[in-house]
Amino acid sequence: MTDLPAAPATKPARPFFSSGPCAKPPGWAAENLATESLGRSHRSKIGKARLQYCIDLMRELLRLPDTHRIGIVPGSDTGAFEMAMWTMLGARPVTTLAWESFGEGWVTDAVKQLKLDPTVLRADYGQLPDLNAVDWSNDVLFTWNGTTSGVRVPNGDWIADDREGLSFADATSAVFAYDLPWDKIDVATFSWQKVLGGEGGHGVLILGPRAVERLESYTPAWPLPKVFRLVSKGKLAEGVFKGETINTPSMLAVEDCIASLEWAKSLGASGLIARSDANAAALDKIVAERDWLGHLAEDEASRSKTSVCLTVAGADEAFIKTMAGALEKAGAAYDVAGYRDAPPGLRIWCGATVDTADIEALGPWLDWAYAVARAS
Repeated sequence: MTDLPAAPATKPARPFFSSGPCAKPPGWAAENLATESLGRSHRSKIGKARLQYCIDLMRELLRLPDTHRIGIVPGSDTGAFEMAMWTMLGARPVTTLAWESFGEGWVTDAVKQLKLDPTVLRADYGQLPDLNAVDWSNDVLFTWNGTTSGVRVPNGDWIADDREGLSFADATSAVFAYDLPWDKIDVATFSWQKVLGGEGGHGVLILGPRAVERLESYTPAWPLPKVFRLVSKGKLAEGVFKGETINTPSMLAVEDCIASLEWAKSLGASGLIARSDANAAALDKIVAERDWLGHLAEDEASRSKTSVCLTVAGADEAFIKTMAGALEKAGAAYDVAGYRDAPPGLRIWCGATVDTADIEALGPWLDWAYAVARAS
């Protein structure tokens, strides 16, 4: 190895750039979490109240209409999305969209597990499939913001107002960072550990009125495990959407989520979106100033503002591993290597819990890590 370049003098104050679990909100501290619900049953008065409060905060910040229900469910975003698939698919033909790893996961579930023979519209990492080719007489599954590719749908205009099928949006890297058109979304899922910086293990399921109608009018041909059951005696199990969770939640994780939501409420929905926009703009500037860095998502209109995926000229997997390892060892940036199934590159989380000053401080450190990898 040749002589290494000198490290920059200033590090990001909070070098947490992982795309999940993501950075905690600024000022977060474990000792500030409310603990009165810990050691208590989640079905106690205080347990139900805290779960309902968590749901109420999410509704307020998402600007969700009263027509849509919010439920806390097991298994993170994956559990929430598979719950929706297992309980509602099979009534109509299915179209699945895949342009990154998690979208491919829903294709696998639809094809190999549920054996639905869906229409599959694919695109390579960094690209979107032709959204105009979607047949809205079908149920349609897609990721609003592809966490592993940095590609998002530009808006909801492509979702038909007069759709016959349901729209299923995996929105785990989109909620709280984009102004989502809820009239276009029948089913949405996410997890706390993304834009809120919460703890993992819990998912959130949002159902619009058309999804509720499907649940109450259609019974799938396959058996449903207990943790997926949303209907009792032909009617929606309304308690699930009032804090009466199907299984036992971690009240510590709930309190952590509440702390994040209260921080988010202090900014408001527009404030959260503005922070993410500012972070993405700061990273765009870093990329524009370096000829060896690029965006995996070339089209700015469909480029993520949360999980931003970058290309590194001439880099292979070993090169990226060296860069990411050097940054972590220096305490300058944690968990910035791209997703294992994605093309070799970097992935920088730019959600609202990250401070723009830390994104700006990252630029010289990327230069340093690039030089370290080239010298090794």
